[in-house]
Amino acid sequence: MALTVLVAAGTLGACGGGDEESGGDAAPLRLGYFPNITHATALVGVEKGIFAKHLGAAPKTATFNAGPAAVEALFSGAIDATFVGPNPSINAWSKSHGKAVHIISGAASGGVSLVVKPGIKDVQGLRGKKIATPQLGNTQDVALRYWLKKNGLTANKDGSGDVKVVPQENAQTLQTFAQGDIDGAWVPEPYASRLILENKGERLLDEKSLWPGGKFVITNLLVSQEYEKKHPEQVKKLLQGVVEATDFINQSKPDAEKVTNDALAKLSGKPLKQDVLTAAFKEIDFTTDPVASSLVAGAAHAEEIGLLEKTDLAGIYNLAPLNGVLKAGGKAQVSDR
Repeated sequence: MALTVLVAAGTLGACGGGDEESGGDAAPLRLGYFPNITHATALVGVEKGIFAKHLGAAPKTATFNAGPAAVEALFSGAIDATFVGPNPSINAWSKSHGKAVHIISGAASGGVSLVVKPGIKDVQGLRGKKIATPQLGNTQDVALRYWLKKNGLTANKDGSGDVKVVPQENAQTLQTFAQGDIDGAWVPEPYASRLILENKGERLLDEKSLWPGGKFVITNLLVSQEYEKKHPEQVKKLLQGVVEATDFINQSKPDAEKVTNDALAKLSGKPLKQDVLTAAFKEIDFTTDPVASSLVAGAAHAEEIGLLEKTDLAGIYNLAPLNGVLKAGGKAQVSDR
């Protein structure tokens, strides 16, 4: 699978950073994330200097289009930690037999929709249609294929079946939808809102409707176990930054929207329109709670559609450092169940 990395700041160096055993400071943490509203925790943490404040130096950053590419970078040692969706996190855990990564925090819940052309009114109306997802095996791809199967429609990995699923980059999806080359897309924010507000798409399904209480993990924070073992203090400091960035987003929504949009403009060269930005933020709950039950369910979904072998997820979370930070701040702790 090709690695899609856009270096956003600095040059990525060797895995592991500095040597804490010899008393030296760790090299800047190398952090991955996506230029998506669902990764606003990372965008805010970087743009406002929150991560830099806690880590002692600005992290070196790389941005990705979809989870499998971010996991590849983590495996290769190009980054130390990354904000990523649940299914790539599960795949990373499975492929490494639980030896390479841990989920150490949640970041966002919700913010995913199936947007289609006007005239498609229900799931059966998707028969014979082309629907895009960000990448084969990523979180939205698994969600779409599982939902189609539950509704009696086939969507095979080779593109055949009742519904042709077309994995493509989110930015490309905006173009192909506008050109009429695809009939819809199961995508995260801000792309769902952009398809609706800029391209006259219609929301056929908000994924929240498929989950208990409307809560499901869309973004969590994954760290290399090697880095975690070598630099536990840096991991703790990163989590302090995550908690502060989350609080900023939830306590100062208008300011958080602006900071996020400024960050997106730097990465893409163009800010989001205000109506898209506001609509996207309304769809997402920013939280350090990893909503672990939804990750377990997502793994079962991926297994059922043949995109994941049977996987024991015991140990995938290491929430002790996060809960230590939350407890020290007088905040409710989170669960791995």
